[in-house]
Formats: sequence, C-alpha cells, structure tokens
Amino acid sequence: MRKEEVIERIEGAFGANSYPGDGFLQGSFQGCEPAEEAGAFMGKSEWRALDSKMLDQHYNALSFFSEAGFRFFLPAYLIADVREELLTADPLFHLCHGFASASVEIPVGFQTFSRGAGGTKLLNPRLYGAMTWSDYARHRLSIFTREESQAIVAYMAYKRGRETANLDKARIDAALEQFWNDRAQNAPSREALEAHLKEEERFVAELRARRGDEK
Repeated sequence: MRKEEVIERIEGAFGANSYPGDGFLQGSFQGCEPAEEAGAFMGKSEWRALDSKMLDQHYNALSFFSEAGFRFFLPAYLIADVREELLTADPLFHLCHGFASASVEIPVGFQTFSRGAGGTKLLNPRLYGAMTWSDYARHRLSIFTREESQAIVAYMAYKRGRETANLDKARIDAALEQFWNDRAQNAPSREALEAHLKEEERFVAELRARRGDEK
C-alpha cells in the first residue's frame, strides 16, 4: 500500500471521532508529567490541525493520555509518522509494545537475574496484581473500532515493509498475530458504537421524561 493510501485509510477511519473534552484527556496521575503532557492538547479539538513539531515535542503524551485521548489524537501521530515528519515520537511502539517477549540476563554479584518485559511477564504486581504485559496492551488497545483497527493494520504493514531491523519486524508481527489481525476483523464496528450511543440517549431521555411526569 502506498503512503497516500495509508493516510487516506487513517483519515477515513478516524475523521468522524469527537473530541473527548478537556477533562477526559489525561489517563495517568502519577507525578506532574502526565498533566503537563496531556494538558498541551487541551482545547485542540481538530487533530488534523496539529503540527508535527508539536507532536514530536509531546511524544510522551502517548503514554499519558486516557484511552479517549489516545484514540482521538493517535491518527495525528500516525499520519505524521507515515509522512516521515517525526523525529522523536514513535506511535508504532505504542501499538506493538507488550506482545513480543524480551528478556536480558543481568549479573549482580555472584548471581544472574533474568529481567524481561512483554508477553506473559507480570507488569507490576504491586499496582496491577496478576496483569501481564499482554493483558495491559490488550486492555489499552481495545478502544479502537473495527474500521480504526483496519487502518492501524494498514499503517503497521506499511511500517513493516520499510523496516530493516529484524527486531522491529518481530515486534510488529507479534502484535499483528496476537491482537491486531483479529481486532481488524471482529472489533465492534463504528455503526455498532453509534447505535449503542443512540440507544443510551433514548434510554436517558425516557427516564427523564418519566421522572418529569411523576413530579
């Protein structure tokens, strides 16, 4: 798929998404950095208008966004990446990280410790109990509709075709095989999300109407 086709897929899949609102952009509240990074995007309700330099300056925002913020602003990063306008931000990492297992042996004194991440490795038992890296990645990335997931798969396939490092290809392949290919086929569609929202609105409206009648 050519660069222009990938960009068109991304714009078509994400273009109709609504801005979550200033109060719903920040996902992490540990330390001051999450507020600084997510705060830089407050009021920016048109992701297409974001400058690539601004995205690069706030590459850490991809780690600190709420799920709603991540879903809304990700396409800006993806398109800037396809256009090769990013120097620091790495949206591909956030779509692949957690699936492929990696470990390193570290000698400490007379002992050697295996330190790893990804796959079935535990994330952080003190905070997340028995959650693995793969569990967390699936939770974080399950926000995307079928159409959005298909656009992400197109982006990842495009990136894979341009990668020369086997490590990067292995990470992409693991993420596609373990999550994205299935998500692109079986995730709820945009139509299903819209139908759900309309049904919720009808339900709430009916409740309010009945409460008004009771008064």
